Amino acid sequence: QVQVVESGGGLVQDGGSLRLSCAVSGIRFDLSAMRWHRQALGKQRELVAYISSGGSTYYEDTVKGRFTISRDNAKNTVFLQMNSLKPEDTAVYYCNVNYGGLNYWGKGTLVTVSS
Repeated sequence: QVQVVESGGGLVQDGGSLRLSCAVSGIRFDLSAMRWHRQALGKQRELVAYISSGGSTYYEDTVKGRFTISRDNAKNTVFLQMNSLKPEDTAVYYCNVNYGGLNYWGKGTLVTVSS
């Protein structure tokens, strides 16, 4: 059974930092690309960052230079370091993996950035 569990969200002031974690079980994590998405209230879910099994990364334009995605294959965990946070980063952040042709999502972790 595949499980995806996010943690690390919270309330932070404009300009602050947070580190999100996503623990995954039930898959060959080291062979899997991982994604962080976010969904703000009233908006569509969007891809924020991606890391391949080999460590290649992609970032959505508005987070480039501020967010860093990384992975620890020994712990089956992917991270999202978020610096210089802005109120517009406020959203529920979701971790996602496509494995065996199926998409698996966590329940999300809420990030709130106050101005």
